[in-house]
Amino acid sequence: MQQAERPENANISKNVVSLPNAQPTSNPDLAHRFSDDQSALRSQVLAWLADNLPQSRLEHILRVEEWAIALADHHGLPVAKAAQAGLMHDLAKYFPPHKLLEIASREGLVLDPVDQVNPHLLHARVGAIVAREQFGVRDEQVLNAIRNHTLGHPTMDALSCVVFLADSLEPGRGDTADLQHLRALSRVDLATAVWQTCDHTLRYLLAKHQLIHPQAIATRNAFLQMAKRKPKVNRDSYQGDHA
Repeated sequence: MQQAERPENANISKNVVSLPNAQPTSNPDLAHRFSDDQSALRSQVLAWLADNLPQSRLEHILRVEEWAIALADHHGLPVAKAAQAGLMHDLAKYFPPHKLLEIASREGLVLDPVDQVNPHLLHARVGAIVAREQFGVRDEQVLNAIRNHTLGHPTMDALSCVVFLADSLEPGRGDTADLQHLRALSRVDLATAVWQTCDHTLRYLLAKHQLIHPQAIATRNAFLQMAKRKPKVNRDSYQGDHA
């Protein structure tokens, strides 16, 4: 959940958490899960991204793709869908505000006053439109994961949780103790990882005196309640990465 830009840390540890190197082009154990059509689409998207986004953002996107694949694989979710959503999550990241508002209006998106003040928050929902129109994506689970990667959604499914977490926790976000804890937790319990990641971002936004979108609060509350209905997580199962 990145409502405000947070600097990516160039001096990050390569061992923040033991997720596998899971890019579909480099991991032979995962390559068989991607069809020729999916590989061709990936190449098409990468070319578009290279033409429309700066190199630093492309590097972030590839880290998100890798983390989404790894988390999906770990939790038994559709790896190809996670890869596709991770790769396309920031398609509209650098659209100017007037273009984001124009597309949102054309599509009949319901806007909160915070969206009007900070149209950048629309890049997730508009990005799903670009994925559909520019690249022919029709899978609603993938499109929802793109839509939900910034603010989350109270009813988002596990695949959306994976992409939401991958965007917030990929190694370029830094290597603090809090982030190490959240990365390890994301392998244990997606719901708990979501609400704690929301809390982490909300603390940042409050400290910076930023507006907070109501959907971000709704996501946090929904996943906190969901986590409380589950059995307690055994902290010993993930504290090793937080020590």
